[in-house]
Amino acid sequence: MPFRFSALSSLAATAVVLACVAAPISAAFAQSYPSRPIRVIVPFPAGGGTDIIAREIANKVAVTEHWTLVIENRAGSGGNLGVDAVAKAAPDGYTLVLGQTSNLAINPTLYPKLPYNPEKDLTAVSLVASAPLVLVVSADSPFKTLADVVTAAKAKPGTLNYASSGNGTVAHLATEQFQKIAGVNFTHVPYKGAAQGATDLIGGSVQMYMSSVPTLIGHIRNGKMRALAVTSAQRNSDLPNVPTVAESGYKGFEAVTWFGITGPAALPKEVVARLHAAFSKAIQSPELQKKLSAQGADVMGGGPEVFTTLIHNEIVRWGTIVKTSGAKVD
Repeated sequence: MPFRFSALSSLAATAVVLACVAAPISAAFAQSYPSRPIRVIVPFPAGGGTDIIAREIANKVAVTEHWTLVIENRAGSGGNLGVDAVAKAAPDGYTLVLGQTSNLAINPTLYPKLPYNPEKDLTAVSLVASAPLVLVVSADSPFKTLADVVTAAKAKPGTLNYASSGNGTVAHLATEQFQKIAGVNFTHVPYKGAAQGATDLIGGSVQMYMSSVPTLIGHIRNGKMRALAVTSAQRNSDLPNVPTVAESGYKGFEAVTWFGITGPAALPKEVVARLHAAFSKAIQSPELQKKLSAQGADVMGGGPEVFTTLIHNEIVRWGTIVKTSGAKVD
């Protein structure tokens, strides 16, 4: 916002002096940054897709930049608690969060009293990755295809249940959207994170599970889960034999989750630039790209401006899906 000069010349002069002093201080701060460990909050429990991606990227940044990054899992309220902690943190670059589609784009519409505004209370730093979702059942499930699930659901409406890693996650909204276009009705069983849902699916407590590929690919590979469909427009390279939802008869269906580093509002531009450069360098590493790909995730580069635009557009897009699907916070 531009300065507005008033008739009070003394105030105007003071403003100019302060601006001149602030610039070198900010530049000096950026040159010495970081001088202590950087805390990266993961707003979900350990073991889920967001946690896996955060740790891989943080480890790479630590090696390439010789920085100390400390991962802190702060779960709760669909990721809102962890993001809100960063929104309320000091804007000094030492508290960041790996936000994603659910807590930055879906929750502003899903939760009537969200404690933060992603567009006003956070600074977009760097997009890092994206991943499709996958619908799985246990290895001993009678369902072999997505068509089998739809047939069973239509025969006995409301009797099939599905797990997700929480209210407001992309998995939750994508499944609600699928139910609407398929004309079926599942019962939602939200968990406070991804790991427990996977355990309960294998143990038979729930019948289906929708989560990100990075969360479930290990269980799929070891034969404990059967993948029925992925939600990306194209098949996932790490699950080449698993059809997309669109291929399974629902043309145009697509839902992926993206991940990006954000910090509190009013982060100094020099610090944002330094952080983005570090994370961008890390994700361009062939070694990290290979690790993320092995987890079913893809590198998704983009700086502050690109990320800011994406957040705005995705809030609009997912807001419409929330409203039309009728999804509610349980």
